Amino acid sequence: MPYSVRDDRNRALIFTRPPRRVVSLVPSDTYTIEKLLGVEALVGRTDYCVEPASVAPVPSVGGTKDYSVEKILALRPDLVIANQEENTRQSLETLAQEGVAVFVVFPRRVEDSVALVARYARLFRVEGEPHVRELVRACHRALQAQRVARGALTPLRAFCPIWMDPLMTVHGDTFISDALDLAGAQNVFADRARRYPLAADLGKRTPIDPGQRDTRYPRVTFEEVVARSPEVVLLPDEPHPFTEEDAARFRALGVPRVVHLSGKDVCWYGAWAAEGIPRLARAIAALRA
Repeated sequence: MPYSVRDDRNRALIFTRPPRRVVSLVPSDTYTIEKLLGVEALVGRTDYCVEPASVAPVPSVGGTKDYSVEKILALRPDLVIANQEENTRQSLETLAQEGVAVFVVFPRRVEDSVALVARYARLFRVEGEPHVRELVRACHRALQAQRVARGALTPLRAFCPIWMDPLMTVHGDTFISDALDLAGAQNVFADRARRYPLAADLGKRTPIDPGQRDTRYPRVTFEEVVARSPEVVLLPDEPHPFTEEDAARFRALGVPRVVHLSGKDVCWYGAWAAEGIPRLARAIAALRA
């Protein structure tokens, strides 16, 4: 019997049978799909889909931005998993026009991320499988335990850049900011929206109305970082691989602590969060010692 599942663009995708030939265009989703269905369900991935190690033999279709529509079509997938901000919209629309089911996700909170695991279980009709039920429970347990722990914390004021040149960070309306806050690090730029044009984002021009453009990833100056007085600078190793030279530039600002973190624990949603969020919380807790 046909069934439908809504994606994060509120589109109802209708299936006559559970998808079992999946192309994932998002590393964290690749990880989740493997945990739910096993690697045999993945017929395509991106160059950046490297976890778990069992996905290595799965053919790559390119990067998250420059994936090949032709390669994806040649794989004859039942479903393509994509992220609204990670993957190129025009290429996703081309795939849809070619008759490929494209499921678009866009979690902005850790809670959304945990709920997504359960939604995938329903999409693939594996919600009754014992290992799937345990995975969903593990995600919920990790979230609830960290909520309780967070309630007893005075968070560290933290600056978490995601790019160095130009210097970019995250607004509060992002998964990264929410993950950091849940783990005990308060984003000092949570209220700082991206301004348009670029000169306005850098404080050199009056901003214009951004319209439909994304305002959640502002470019900031080193002067702004100093003005926000973070207690710690957190440098994830992805999406930008921050170096020791980068760390030295932040130390020169007089920030008390500058530390490197796992970018996966900061950025990856879905099943990864069951272990990633507690690990991130432990890393931040160590800064209080």
